[in-house]
Amino acid sequence: MAVPKRKTSHSRTRTRRAHHALAIPQLRPCPRCSQPGRSHRVCANCGYYNEKIQIETED
Repeated sequence: MAVPKRKTSHSRTRTRRAHHALAIPQLRPCPRCSQPGRSHRVCANCGYYNEKIQIETED
């Protein structure tokens, strides 16, 4: 079984983990109600996606 010959330094460990941060989701305005939302998902405000109603919402 392979075993490291030397201890991994803090710098090398932190450099490897530099890409582990969470990204902020990209928002775009809904074409129907102009509320910000994520792309390719049903609008939480009006319930539309791809010019069709997908979920019923209270008006």
